[in-house]
Formats: sequence, C-alpha cells, structure tokens
Amino acid sequence: MLTTLQRSGAPYALPAGALLKAAMVTSGAITNRIDRMEAKGLVERVREGGDRRTVTIRLTEHGHEVTREYMAAHLANEARMLKELSREECEQLGNSLRKLLESFGDTSIG
Repeated sequence: MLTTLQRSGAPYALPAGALLKAAMVTSGAITNRIDRMEAKGLVERVREGGDRRTVTIRLTEHGHEVTREYMAAHLANEARMLKELSREECEQLGNSLRKLLESFGDTSIG
C-alpha cells in the first residue's frame, strides 16, 4: 500500500476505496492495514469537507522514507537475481511475464 501511495504522485494520497481496489482484499482488511500503518506513523487519514465518510489516506514523510528504503532494497535484490541475464534475455522475460499477466486478465499493464 505504501508503494501504491508513492506511485500515485504528489500529494501521495488516495481515497481509501482506491487502496481497497488496488489491494484486492476486503474493506475490513484494508481498515486493519491502514490502522497499523497509521499507528507506525507511515500514513495519515485526511477527512476533507463536511463529509466524514470520505477518507483519503496520505503518505507521511516517515512513510516516504520507509518506502524509499524498501524500494532500494527491492531493486538491489532484483538486480542481483537478474545479473546473469543479458539485456535481451531481460526483455524476453518481461514480455513473457506481461503475456502471462494478460492471460489472467490484467489489462492495466502497458
């Protein structure tokens, strides 16, 4: 969820419903995850306007820091795993994975 908020761009916030859709879990599971992340200072709930039902989840500065650290570790691990492949082989792998995802109905990739 943190990387989903990070990828959303400034102001690094999304409605709770958008996170629910991205995570593909129940609303109760999303609420629990948000509660835990909020308790750790990673996100904050923002209620704008008079409608208290509309909640936006925003990444905090601490959340940005944690996300950058995890992303750096993730990218280093990915580079380690793929280091034996040539550029052409990496492209072939990417194309094969894209085809596989599309066969499962994922049309959000380009």
